[in-house]
Amino acid sequence: MPPPAAQDGAAVSRIVVMGPSGSGKSLVGAALAARLRSHFIDGDDLHPRANVAKMAAGTPLTDEDRAPWLDAVAHALVHQAPVVVACSALRRGYRDRIRASCADAWFVELVVPQTELRERMSRRDHFMPASLLDSQLATLEPLATDEAGIRVANDAHLESVVARIAGVRDAQSLR
Repeated sequence: MPPPAAQDGAAVSRIVVMGPSGSGKSLVGAALAARLRSHFIDGDDLHPRANVAKMAAGTPLTDEDRAPWLDAVAHALVHQAPVVVACSALRRGYRDRIRASCADAWFVELVVPQTELRERMSRRDHFMPASLLDSQLATLEPLATDEAGIRVANDAHLESVVARIAGVRDAQSLR
């Protein structure tokens, strides 16, 4: 679904780049924000320390663990626009929680094959160990067609993926 136009006809200014760990949320999100001249916030920086410690120890987060983090993401969307936030937002319920505070949030789900996710996670230095990928994939509910946003394969050079996302956003803003 294309981004909704604001009342002045401009494209949405609150974007969440979502997907499981290793999908490229931070990289794509930062590049998209630069292209759109928006703020960029890495959702990892919004996690309570206890969440980071839990994940670093190889323990998946619960819905209760995620609640304050999702609220922090929603707060950033509301108060930092224009903004792009990298946030896994794996379940529809998590996206609904964000939308409860920020109704015009637009989601970009990065789609990457599981084998590629594992490879990427094995090459990076991050608090989220590759051992948690299975729990993320089990939690993942892909963006539904009735949700504001798009699913985009993160299968090309960064500039190409960002251009695909921005192209949809720009096309909508011209309507």
